[in-house]
Amino acid sequence: MTHAEQLSGLHAARLWKPLSHGLAQCRLCCHFCRIEPGQRGLCGVRQNRDGELFSLVYGLPAALGADPVEKKPLYHFLPGTRTFSLGTMGCNLTCSFCQNASLAQPPGQGQAVRGHQLGPQALVDAACDSGCRSMAYTYSEPTIFFELVEDASRLALTRGLKNILVSNGFMSPDCLKAFGPAQGGCIQAANVDIKAFTEAFYAEQCGARLAPVLENVRHMRALGWWLEITTLVIPGLNDAPGELEALAAFIVRELGPDTPWHLSRFHPAHRLQDRPVTPIQALLDARAAGRAAGLKYIYLGNASGRGFGDTLCPACGKVAIEREGFLVIAGEEGALPGGVCPWCGAALPGTWA
Repeated sequence: MTHAEQLSGLHAARLWKPLSHGLAQCRLCCHFCRIEPGQRGLCGVRQNRDGELFSLVYGLPAALGADPVEKKPLYHFLPGTRTFSLGTMGCNLTCSFCQNASLAQPPGQGQAVRGHQLGPQALVDAACDSGCRSMAYTYSEPTIFFELVEDASRLALTRGLKNILVSNGFMSPDCLKAFGPAQGGCIQAANVDIKAFTEAFYAEQCGARLAPVLENVRHMRALGWWLEITTLVIPGLNDAPGELEALAAFIVRELGPDTPWHLSRFHPAHRLQDRPVTPIQALLDARAAGRAAGLKYIYLGNASGRGFGDTLCPACGKVAIEREGFLVIAGEEGALPGGVCPWCGAALPGTWA
């Protein structure tokens, strides 16, 4: 590999296997792309070069920021702290409503892959210098820049930082196995989009399947990751009361009633321009369905309203953690939430600062 190729983000891929006639099968996500020589996978950032598979985005993040961890969103994982967030170009889904289409979609359409030349060590140094408590692999889909996530996350742990995935959950079993358990592995927390609760939605709107996502969130829970779920509520596509009730019941049954569920308000984006903004009442109805199913922590996002982001104590019903937007309202002497209700002392689930 030439110096110029290294600077471009080219790096030997992991989690793939050679096939006959020079084909390479990527094993990173549940598309399991069979890639011909000279071609890229569906994500647009993994390329077969003479029978060898390469990542095109290693050390080439295209988006960087030190964000409130609540922005991911994660409300029960080091709340009130900042997380150093990074993402490369590319995605393994083709969502019609993609919120970061300019970052995620161009490589899959054959366009150039761009970014900043920053390797794992430089990224971890930047995270420490910015005073962040964690690193978040986000903005696009971290599965497709797996090699960068794996190397940066292992370095981050040696510096006392925790690691977060913000993911569509369509990775392969091999990918989850490589990330490993929360203790001794790479990743400690994740927010996963369950975008709908029908296979038809995933096929028509995302170019993917629902079943692998559901299996993967079960696996993440078994790995001991702290897990929160997000659903973008889209009028007329995934907001039927029965569908949201079934999704809430799945979360309670398979992930546990303490799993936070973030219900996010849709705004027209990317190719999906023919739907209205989600009515606030639809979010309130979805929250009611979640509570009826037994979920204890439900948050409303992309919308302004009193208490939409507050954490309520299930024991006493009072506001245990108050938020304004993505900001936690600190307690006495600026104290961050400590994992117990300040009113009754009941324990709150999560990982606390």
